[in-house]
Amino acid sequence: MESVVSELEGTLLRDKDPFSYFMLVAFEASGLLRFAIVLAAWPVVWLLEAAGMAGAALKLAIFAATAGLRVSEIESVARAVLPKFFMDDIDMEAWRVFSKYERRVVVTRMPRVMVERFAKEHLRADEVVGSELVVNRFGRATGFVEKGFDSVGDRVAKAVGKEPPTLGLGRPELDGSSSFLSLCKAQSHPPFTTTQKDDHHLLRPLPVIFHDGRLVKRPTPSTALLILLWIPLGILLAIIRIATGLILPMWAIPYASAIFGGKVIVRGKPPPPPSPSAATSGFLFVCTHRTLMDPVVLSTVLRRRVPAVTYSISRLSEILSPIPTVRLTRTRDVDAERIKQELAKGDLVVCPEGTTCREPFLLRFSALFAELTDRIVPVAMNYRVGFFHATTAGGWKGLDPIFFFMNPRPVYEVTFLNQLPHEATCSSGKSPHDVANYVQRILAATLGFECTNFTRKDKYRVLAGNDGIVPPARSSSLGPVLKKVVNALIEPFIH
Repeated sequence: MESVVSELEGTLLRDKDPFSYFMLVAFEASGLLRFAIVLAAWPVVWLLEAAGMAGAALKLAIFAATAGLRVSEIESVARAVLPKFFMDDIDMEAWRVFSKYERRVVVTRMPRVMVERFAKEHLRADEVVGSELVVNRFGRATGFVEKGFDSVGDRVAKAVGKEPPTLGLGRPELDGSSSFLSLCKAQSHPPFTTTQKDDHHLLRPLPVIFHDGRLVKRPTPSTALLILLWIPLGILLAIIRIATGLILPMWAIPYASAIFGGKVIVRGKPPPPPSPSAATSGFLFVCTHRTLMDPVVLSTVLRRRVPAVTYSISRLSEILSPIPTVRLTRTRDVDAERIKQELAKGDLVVCPEGTTCREPFLLRFSALFAELTDRIVPVAMNYRVGFFHATTAGGWKGLDPIFFFMNPRPVYEVTFLNQLPHEATCSSGKSPHDVANYVQRILAATLGFECTNFTRKDKYRVLAGNDGIVPPARSSSLGPVLKKVVNALIEPFIH
């Protein structure tokens, strides 16, 4: 069996410096304080590397990022956050070479727990060789690595078995993680060039459809410093933007949004508002679901407060929402009756995916909306932010709108499609599932996205290990909500 052993940093990944991934672990598994501490350690790490002490520099970065963390928290970040950033940095020419072999081994300078899931699930690696974190009896990482950290060659030999690897991919200048190259029958060093232009039979990395975490950009030292400097200003800006949305009338919000750096791009022509004297029901706006702000932005474009159907949002999000929300129960008959009642009053917004998706994919559409009305207007929603994601699976959803408004220049794109013709609705004899699939396809084509059969349960099982349902609040009191806000804000500093 032909086998390949490849270095991760600087070979399969274009960037040879793993420091930004330790910054991600610090931010997502611990919080802002550790994020700042790891960044403060970077000059020392850089000096050690410049002095030829790369091993000591790496151990310092590992210690600063992981000491005291629960291993389960590190594993959670490795499962839900890191794969997206790894995938964005993949060198496809190196992958073309790596993917040709039957048995694949990845060698990394990072702790194995940070890389293993990505390498095995997305790069289809059979084995991952990396350092092992020392864990105390309480399940927390000590920040140290097990002895034998530098014996990469021995561990690679054990992973591949008696037969020497057919090919080794790596940078010869790194003594630690490239020492396995001498074990291989042949060696190849980056940059890689292949003659294949468009090989349809090429085995490709599995795409990252679901990912979590608040940071949009990989926190290199310069980017991390910029984020830290921006956060106080971002919090102030978020407070101003949210207060503006709650105080001003809906028609004035677009003008105020532009003043404070927001931008909404509108394409297509929205239908007219319902007439009070009309006997017909309102329009059902069927939207793609990118963030919690989708229905709010749609209402600002329509210049009226259109109620939105919600599946499970936090109490704080409901309080901050400038539009009415209609909470569903996930009991089909009850939810259908609620939607019918709202449509009898006027227009309504629904996101049939049931949860957000950050990547250019659309999750499976629930067919319930197609059964209840023929006045369906598909709306393609998309957004761009610079610093912070406005969605989370493992964190507290109540902070979603706050993180959205903390971005310097959030941009939303709203594209109105034509109302579904009669022949495309259930009234013409089509099944609800056919209608839902049709709406999903035309919205995906408008955005340049890909349709999938994944559901919200698939997303939350991958990212958070649950079904993503937020239990309904038992009390309307603000006390528990405010307490949770305070805890969420101070927890990163006392972790």
